[in-house]
Amino acid sequence: MTSSHKILKVVRQIHLYIGIFISPAILFFAFTGALQTFSLHETTRGSDYKPPTWIATLAQLHKKQTTTVPIRKPRPADVVPKPDKHADASAPQPSPEPPQKSHLPMKIFFLLVAIGLFTSTLTGIYMSYKFMRNRLVVTVLLIAGTIIPLLLLPF
Repeated sequence: MTSSHKILKVVRQIHLYIGIFISPAILFFAFTGALQTFSLHETTRGSDYKPPTWIATLAQLHKKQTTTVPIRKPRPADVVPKPDKHADASAPQPSPEPPQKSHLPMKIFFLLVAIGLFTSTLTGIYMSYKFMRNRLVVTVLLIAGTIIPLLLLPF
């Protein structure tokens, strides 16, 4: 076995071990990122939608590394400004804003990226079990990659 072959074998092992260890986090971030792409974790102004608590909590963990979702004060209703007594009637009126471009194509693209990342990670886990001789190492790393972040959660 040549030295470059030995190095490649070691690099592949390191890649496997790191990949298995971080795969639970990758699955988590792909899933929660997909939810956030369509703003399922927050309410929008003028909407009746109230996100489920579990989605808001997971989004908070994704964005701020804490499960404590801050309580937001309700925004006051849009107040119509009173006309200023000294306002010049001939003052230029603000021009209407141009129509905004649709973000939907980009959101769909990022949803596909999240699905691809999720699927790729699952198939990587499958392949590590299928082709690894020592499945115990894979299992221990997978469990460690799941439990360690849970232990680090601030409660």
